[in-house]
Amino acid sequence: MNVSTNTQLPLLELDLLKTLVAIAETGNFSSAAETVFRTPSAISMQVKKIEELVERPVFVRDSRSVSLTQDGLLLLEHARRVLALNNEMVARFVTPDIAGVVRMGAPDDAAERLLPEMLRRFSQSHPCVTVDVVVEESVILIDQVKNSKLDLAIITCDAGFDDGHCAEILLRERLVWAGLKGGVASEKTPLPVSVWEEECIWRAVGLSSLEQEGIQHRIAFQSANISGQKAAILADLAIAPILVSAIGGDIVQVAKLAKLAPLPEYAMGMIMADKLASPAMAAADHLRACFELEQAA
Repeated sequence: MNVSTNTQLPLLELDLLKTLVAIAETGNFSSAAETVFRTPSAISMQVKKIEELVERPVFVRDSRSVSLTQDGLLLLEHARRVLALNNEMVARFVTPDIAGVVRMGAPDDAAERLLPEMLRRFSQSHPCVTVDVVVEESVILIDQVKNSKLDLAIITCDAGFDDGHCAEILLRERLVWAGLKGGVASEKTPLPVSVWEEECIWRAVGLSSLEQEGIQHRIAFQSANISGQKAAILADLAIAPILVSAIGGDIVQVAKLAKLAPLPEYAMGMIMADKLASPAMAAADHLRACFELEQAA
C-alpha cells in the first residue's frame, strides 16, 4: 500500500480489534457475536471493514470455522496488546479513588518473573491500594482462597494439575528440559535432574516423562524456587524442567530430550474468592490486562 506523506493512515477502532480477538478465541462468527453482544451479520461487516482497512485477508473461512491468515496472526498480537493497554489506561480514570488492601498469592515462578513489574504498574494506577503477596505452592494457595485467607491467587494449571480446573487461564507456556550451554550433565547416566518439592507439577511431569522413555535418572538437586533450578543448571550439576521463557544466556534447551521426553504445556490461571471487594476486583482486572500483554509479546 503506497501512502504519501500527506495521507493519514486509517485507524483500527477498538471495537474492530475486540471482534477480531473474539473470533480468534471462539473459532467462529456466531460464538464471537455472543461474546461481543452483536449479531453474526454485524460481525461479518466488521471483518469486512478490517480487511478493507488492511487491504488483505485476515481470516480463512470454511463451512464450520474460521482461522487466521499469517497477516491475521500478526494483527491478533497487535489487537491484544492495544486492548490490554486501553484497559490499563481507562482503569486509571474510572477507578482512581479505590482504596484498601488486596491479599494475593502466587507461585515462585510467577513471583520472580512477572509480578514485580505488574504490581509496580498497579501501584501507579491505584496508589491507594496496598497489595500483600504470599508466595506458596499452588495447592496451598487454592486452599487459602477457598478459606478466604486470600482474595485471589495466580496458580499452576494444566500439565496434569487437576485442582486448577476452575481457574481463569491467563498465560500458557511450554515446559522444556534445560541444561548448561556446553555442559556435560545431560550426557551422564543416570541423568542428574534438579526438581522441586513432592507437590510440584514440574517435578511430576518431568520425572514421569523420563520414566515413560526408560531414561535412567537420579535427583541430584532439590530447590523450592526457580532461582535454585537455574543455579543447579549453571553449575552443570543437573538438568531441569523449566519454562521456555527462562531459556537464555548459558541456559539452553537440551536438544536430545526435546523429542525423547517432551514436556506438556504449562499454564498460569487466576482464582478468586467469592464477593471480591473493589480493590481486589481492580487488581484482578489489572492482572488480566498485564497477562494479555505478556501473551502477545
